[in-house]
Amino acid sequence: MTAGLHPDSDEWYRINAASSLRRILPKLKEKFCNVAAPEWESFEERLNRHFERLFRNLYRLYGNKYDFFYHLDRVLSTAVESWAARPAHLKALDAAHETDRCWYQSHRILGYTAYVDLFAGDLAGVRSHIPYFKELGVTYLHLMPLFRSPSGDNDGGYAVSSYREVEPKLGTIQDLAELATELRNHGISLCLDFVFNHTSDEHECAKAALAGSVEHQDYYRMFDDRKYPDQFERTVRSVFPEEHPGCFTYRNRIRKWVWTTFNNYQWDLNYENPAVFVRMAEEMLFLADQGVDILRLDAVAFLWKRLGTPCENLPEVHDVIRAFNALVSISAPALVFKSEAIVAPEEVAKYIAEEECPLSYNPKMMALMWEALATRSVRLLRHSLRKRFATPMNTAWVNYVRCHDDIGWAFSDEDAHEVGIDPQGHRRFLNEFYAGDHPASFAHGLAFQQHPVTGDARVAGTTASLCGLEQALSKNDEAGVELAIRRILLLHGVMFTIGGIPLIYFGDELAMLNDMSFLQDPLKSGDERWVHRNRLDWSRADNRFVKDTIENRVFQGIIRLGQIRINNFAFTRSETEIVDAGNEHVLAYFRQHMEQSVLVLGNFTESSQSIDAVRLRQLGLRRTMTGLVSGSVVIASESLTMEPYQLMILLAARN
Repeated sequence: MTAGLHPDSDEWYRINAASSLRRILPKLKEKFCNVAAPEWESFEERLNRHFERLFRNLYRLYGNKYDFFYHLDRVLSTAVESWAARPAHLKALDAAHETDRCWYQSHRILGYTAYVDLFAGDLAGVRSHIPYFKELGVTYLHLMPLFRSPSGDNDGGYAVSSYREVEPKLGTIQDLAELATELRNHGISLCLDFVFNHTSDEHECAKAALAGSVEHQDYYRMFDDRKYPDQFERTVRSVFPEEHPGCFTYRNRIRKWVWTTFNNYQWDLNYENPAVFVRMAEEMLFLADQGVDILRLDAVAFLWKRLGTPCENLPEVHDVIRAFNALVSISAPALVFKSEAIVAPEEVAKYIAEEECPLSYNPKMMALMWEALATRSVRLLRHSLRKRFATPMNTAWVNYVRCHDDIGWAFSDEDAHEVGIDPQGHRRFLNEFYAGDHPASFAHGLAFQQHPVTGDARVAGTTASLCGLEQALSKNDEAGVELAIRRILLLHGVMFTIGGIPLIYFGDELAMLNDMSFLQDPLKSGDERWVHRNRLDWSRADNRFVKDTIENRVFQGIIRLGQIRINNFAFTRSETEIVDAGNEHVLAYFRQHMEQSVLVLGNFTESSQSIDAVRLRQLGLRRTMTGLVSGSVVIASESLTMEPYQLMILLAARN
């Protein structure tokens, strides 16, 4: 290696990366000599452009290993082999996305997420419902875990037994590739989960480890006795303390303690072993070559472990993801990473970067929208958005109202203190409110993972039930139904207009209610999240065409929001400016692109709210504005009155 340079300097990495590539490249050219010269030249240019990033991050992780260069060669061979096997239409997509790297920032991107079986039975059923996605305006479809997993306990598919086999009841890997192609032909990108922190204990590597293979035991973190597990558990939290105390599971067959962060059948991979990185890189690029456009990186915070630390969000986690990012930039640049980091708000932001995860879920905004509905105040929401909503260039949030998971109150304690809120007491209030146990509550949800002593919990429930629709229908309360529909559309309206990619959770567009039938299923009854993982009722979906039904009003309201977003450039590739409307019950923000500017206002209460005319002029608004939702004209010289839970999108010219 290079003498006289600091081993972690940019120059050191540049020189040694170039030297390594000069050594490897002739072997690769010889191996793939049958590739047409123009195609190889284009690939080689991309390889030269991104190899230093790959080398840098791999060296940080594994440079101290005696066989580092052996594994480096394996990683690069994997990249080239995957690229060479990549279908021509995907290589064309690579070229298109390299021209428009930030295609995901377009105001035309609208996401939808669903379980295959609950949405349409199998992959063929999903394919048959492409017209439904088109009707809704969907251009990005996230299908929840669909790979082969154990029967019985499998964490909703997040215990993967094979990354190259679809769960048989859902179809085949060929069905998946054909669906991806069909979706793309209709302008819809496919997103899948990449569960790469752990595998199921039925994965072939885990089975080999159980059979005594020392090589495969090193794919996981295994210990002969409790010495190191006890030391780790002094600083590592238990994710599900009631169901799975601690972080280790004893396997009598091999007489070892296995690291199992989430459930005893989910074995954490050992990324300190470079062979694990190579293996998971192969799996990732295989999925890319099936036509997957976006990979949601599951449980990213837990990838790396180090004694004496919480074993979450360690620096090496970012090195792993950046190395994977560099790898796909070489082999399959059409693929984009989406981070799932359900961690403290300040940690979530650390995963968002063009060279790490250009897309990231925005759990804090989701939680704080629900907080604002419960408190009828946007103080904490506005304060947090001002501090934490901006993302680095060429990145975007994925915003959502609900998802397959529970609602954890992921706001910053610091932010809460700054607006005069006791964070722990506030979380208890929110849990009580959304479980329907508070006198002022309109919600009907379930507490999830409630601690018997502290009362700490999270919340499960569909959007409609949490917004009050279930309670109102049970009481034949027409006024309550009206307010619930307004809440649903307000939350989606903010999600559609505030910036980033809006992601609809399946069934929310039809105002589906909680499904308590999960309590009758012994495999599901212990997990309250199944209350909102209910089967889509297609007979109910037909009501979207029946005027004035709840399904029609919500479905058409969401379509209208999508049309407003598509038809106004203020919602594309632009920053969001959070402003103070002079009313703590009203969220306000500007979106601007070139000459077009819109002011979005959201009333988070069941009462009418006013915005003073002076305040409107202070915000730079001129005399008249056009309401894009209502079509009415608003006069800036007059006080503006908002109806309960009203969303206003005002097209305005700013001074």
